[in-house]
Amino acid sequence: MKTRKISLMIGCLLFFLSGTRGFAQEKAWTLEECINYALEKNVSIRQAGLTSEKDKLYSDQAVANRFPSVSASVSQKFNWYKGFDSMTGKYGSSNGSNNSSYSLSSSVTLFNGKTLNNKIKQADLDLEASQYNTETVKESVSLSILNAYLEVLYAVESVNNAEKQVESTTEQLNLAQERVNLGVISMSDYLQIKSELATEKSTLASAKNTLATNKVTLMQLMEIPVDLNFEITSPNLDSLLVHVEQPNAQEIYNLALGIKPQIKNAELSTESAKLDIAMAKAEALPSLSLSAGLSTNYSSLTDGSYHYQMKNQVNPAIGLSLSIPIYQKKQVKTDIGVAKISVADAQLEEINTRNELRKNIEQACVDVITAQTKYAATTDQYASAKESYQVAEEKYTVGLLNSVDFLSVKTDLITAESELLQAKYNLVFSYKILDFYKGVPLSLSK
Repeated sequence: MKTRKISLMIGCLLFFLSGTRGFAQEKAWTLEECINYALEKNVSIRQAGLTSEKDKLYSDQAVANRFPSVSASVSQKFNWYKGFDSMTGKYGSSNGSNNSSYSLSSSVTLFNGKTLNNKIKQADLDLEASQYNTETVKESVSLSILNAYLEVLYAVESVNNAEKQVESTTEQLNLAQERVNLGVISMSDYLQIKSELATEKSTLASAKNTLATNKVTLMQLMEIPVDLNFEITSPNLDSLLVHVEQPNAQEIYNLALGIKPQIKNAELSTESAKLDIAMAKAEALPSLSLSAGLSTNYSSLTDGSYHYQMKNQVNPAIGLSLSIPIYQKKQVKTDIGVAKISVADAQLEEINTRNELRKNIEQACVDVITAQTKYAATTDQYASAKESYQVAEEKYTVGLLNSVDFLSVKTDLITAESELLQAKYNLVFSYKILDFYKGVPLSLSK
């Protein structure tokens, strides 16, 4: 029943995949191509990019705030009224008038406790921090693609191994059939081999199901339509396993502090928060601004033509305005206190970011050493199991070993092969994680 369910799941998945339109069937994707495509299409990265664009606008606006503001206004009014004659006590006929006015004004801040300069600095810091945040998101996506890519490669090798086991057991079953016919072995021995073949076919079906699932995961991370024909390249990973590295966590950490974007982002956020204190203190200082204006007007009730009035009623104006805070209901003190708390919080976040990086690197170094030990042990274990299997196979072929003992040895080989494959990919992944913290581009070609 379990085997049937697995087969049904695989069938449904393949039916779904075959119904989609082809997208990647004309090429086999390398790791670098998968990462680059994901970086281009990933929604989180695009959203981070939009945040950076918005911060760029804020930065430009902060600079523009230093320049004078200029505004103009035009007013046109039409009035109708009836004059009252006090001698007769009656209202006269309706009369109309029109009035026109024009003005131009400008103002600029001369001094406000360096608030404008600090806002420019803060906007620049926020812009740079958002750019580093975008890089952090890109790195996270790249690591996810690396993990998914290796999962597909692992599943591909698992399918290949399972197919070889089914092929080998099929040959053994044919041999067992001949021996049963000749009366060399019992039907029980034959059924043991047949049962083993059924088990291995179930394992193969499960491996194919895992491969299909892992491919879907990778394609979804890349934001491409799911496609049955999606394939990736199978690089030679043996070159990545030949060297034995003894990582130094402190050296890698010191290197990562200078290159990892999350560290830069945290540092810039702290610097930005410190400027809030300076701007909060500036609220208690006087501010000085300069204003200037030019206006003129025309009225039909005033003697003189439109041109005459407009020319002779030009009124220029200029003035200085000094604003001195006296009592602000503790607002300044509160703002300073809040700004200081924000700085302390940003500093703690920076410490936490450094600590997380250090912990991750320490864990990565331990993972490398553990993976190296595991890979070496499983390599020896597989070599021993393979040698035992070869001897057992020779004995079984000539009838010196029964099927139960032979299948036991074969099971040991399959287990050793599976553990070696898993250890191999764990070691490759651990090496790549270590390269990531060193700033080495993610690649499986070296």
